[in-house]
Amino acid sequence: MTATEFLRPENWLGDSGGPRYVQLRRRLEQGIETGVLPPNSSLPPERELADITDLSRVTVRKAIQELVREGLIEQRQGSGSFIRERVTRMEQSLSELTSFTEDMARRGMETTSQWLERGLFRATPDEVEALDLAPDGQVARVYRLRQAGGRPMALERAALPTDILPNPLEVTTSLYEVLGRLGHRPVRAVQKISAVNLSARDAELLGVAEGDAGLSIARISYLASGRVAELTRSLYRGDAYDFVAELRL
Repeated sequence: MTATEFLRPENWLGDSGGPRYVQLRRRLEQGIETGVLPPNSSLPPERELADITDLSRVTVRKAIQELVREGLIEQRQGSGSFIRERVTRMEQSLSELTSFTEDMARRGMETTSQWLERGLFRATPDEVEALDLAPDGQVARVYRLRQAGGRPMALERAALPTDILPNPLEVTTSLYEVLGRLGHRPVRAVQKISAVNLSARDAELLGVAEGDAGLSIARISYLASGRVAELTRSLYRGDAYDFVAELRL
């Protein structure tokens, strides 16, 4: 059944079904749940939906706006309304210092990376301060889009002193696995988590809409000696992650 056939009013619209926008909202929800309206597919424009359903554009707009608030539909500026892909939320513990690759492996998920930057670079002022480098020092930097199960999950930018990671090209999957082999795996870290609205570029890479909620995480990791080993700034999809911390008295 096509979306147009599914939305024709004779099968669902009635005088006893409550407000018309509510009936349309329920019909759209049913289409999403049954796959008639599959993830990432576009809805017809408001005017066309009004013609298909014999409803006013005001009624159509109100039904769609409710589904936008529920997170079932997203509106992309200049492109229209789209069915959002449902993402299974993941819980990540804040009590263990693990890598993204290790976290996903525990869930039985294979990880891949899209490299955005990898090499030796002159340190930025923030990197100089965080890593205690000389003002003209270099860092090994790895910046990548992290994917799990074929789905974009996070943007991760790590900077490390070059004596801790001399060759960033060695990092193909897990950064911490490489650091472990080199004898430089961090043993503790301090993280700061902030809520952000994703920029157009970051949202495009993460496969969500511009302005969607994201989680920004700044991590400074330390070696057993107390030396700073790593400065990582990550952006996680806000619809995919819950960070959990265990607290004890």
